[in-house]
Amino acid sequence: MIDGVEIVVGAEAVSLTADRELAVVSSAFAGGGLARARTIVNLHVPKNFPCADADVTVGAFVRRQGLPPPWVGLLTSAWTQKAQTAEETADGIRALVVATVGLSNASAAGLTGRAGAIAGTINIVVVVDADPEPAAMVNLVMTVTEVKTAVLLDAGLKTIDGHPATGTCTDAVVIAATGRGARCRFGGPISEVGWVVARAARRALGAGVRRWLEDNR
Repeated sequence: MIDGVEIVVGAEAVSLTADRELAVVSSAFAGGGLARARTIVNLHVPKNFPCADADVTVGAFVRRQGLPPPWVGLLTSAWTQKAQTAEETADGIRALVVATVGLSNASAAGLTGRAGAIAGTINIVVVVDADPEPAAMVNLVMTVTEVKTAVLLDAGLKTIDGHPATGTCTDAVVIAATGRGARCRFGGPISEVGWVVARAARRALGAGVRRWLEDNR
């Protein structure tokens, strides 16, 4: 576990809280983009939940649980109690990855049509105990996305029209950094920080995909 970061996994949400603010880049529904956060929430919501209500819904959960602001919030209809976690450490850099996986909405980027989204989301939260530069944070988003697609291809997941799936059309990712320790200029898959993130992401996502496929045979 990363010092100063706590994870609570439950049926209502996966919550990560930090003693100090983390630097964050994300595609989160609530608080997405470039941000600072002490709390990152991956909140379970019903299928067809109106995403326009994300800020209000996540904010209500944060206040109800007494979690520290500022916060970033993800939404998922996947079962959050089935979240998978993994850690990796190398060269003094530690990465923690927490993933929730729903695959009923498998898509192939550039091939799947622009139909309305249905339930099924892969949400990935990454915390690195390091000090990546902003460009490296963006690069880590790319690295995690590469891992996600590779795991889905390895699992043989197909879209409804038979294409190899590259993700779902509602996936989201959060990259958060403590700002401690090594300054990292790059975040690609063979960089110091990218390598540990990719290794942890493969384990968390691999376990999540296998569990979903077993539960939905």
